[in-house]
Amino acid sequence: MQAEVIVVTSAYGHDKVRALGGQAALLPIIAASGADGVEIRRELLNRDESLPGLAEQIRACHLSCVYSSPTPLFDPTGTPDLHGLTERLDEATQLGARLLKLPLGHAPDNPGLAGLTALLRTGDIRLLIENDQTPEGGTPAPLLRFFQAVQQQGAPIGMTFDMANWHWLGEDNARAAAQLASFVEYIHVKASRERDGKVHAVSLDEAPDTWAPLIPLLPTTVPRGIESPLLGDDLAAVTRGYVNRLRIPAA
Repeated sequence: MQAEVIVVTSAYGHDKVRALGGQAALLPIIAASGADGVEIRRELLNRDESLPGLAEQIRACHLSCVYSSPTPLFDPTGTPDLHGLTERLDEATQLGARLLKLPLGHAPDNPGLAGLTALLRTGDIRLLIENDQTPEGGTPAPLLRFFQAVQQQGAPIGMTFDMANWHWLGEDNARAAAQLASFVEYIHVKASRERDGKVHAVSLDEAPDTWAPLIPLLPTTVPRGIESPLLGDDLAAVTRGYVNRLRIPAA
C-alpha cells in the first residue's frame, strides 16, 4: 500500500495562482503529476469562482479534495464558531471534499465539544485541526489539551500535522510529533529555513533535515500533502518529482 499524496495549491505561490486565473488552472498540472488529490485553499478562491464548478473540474481530473480555510474553530472568547463551521462544511460539501482543515484558534483548557460533535455527525466530512503559526494554535500544549478532550469526549476530529509551522514559533517539531502523532490524520510536508532573521518555507530539497526525519515519527498510512514551494518552468514535472518521493510505501 502506498501513501496518498495531496498537492496544496498554495505551494505554487499566491502570485502564480492569481496569474493563472485561479486554482482550477492548477488541476491539470496536479493530475499530470500523478498526485492523488488537491487541497483547495479558501483564501485563494476567486470572488466569482463557483464551488460546484470547481468540484466538477476536480472530479474530471480524477482527484480527491481537501478543503482548507484560515477561519479558526474557536473565536477569541474561547467559543466554538459553529456558524462559521457550518458555512465551511457547506462549502466543503459543494467542493466534494472529504476533509475540512481549520486552525484551532483560542480553545479553552477544558472545551465542551458536544455542540461541535452534534454538528459534525450530521455529515460525512472529517474535520481536521492544523497547527498554525500562532501561539494559541501552533504550540504543543494547547493542541495536546484539545486533542485529549477530543479523545475523551469522542468528538469526530483529527489533526493535520504541519511539519514546518513549529519553526515559526521556535518549537521542536520532532518533540511535537512525539506528543501528537496519535492524533494525526493528514501531514503537511513542508521544509523551512531561517534567513535574515526570519523563517521561510523552502523547497524540500533545500532543507531535507527539517522534514525527512519526521516521516518515521508520524503515521505512515495517512495522506501527505506537499506544501513546500513548487517552482519551475515545467510545474507538472517538478510536482511529479516530489509526488514520487513522498509516495513511500505505507506500512
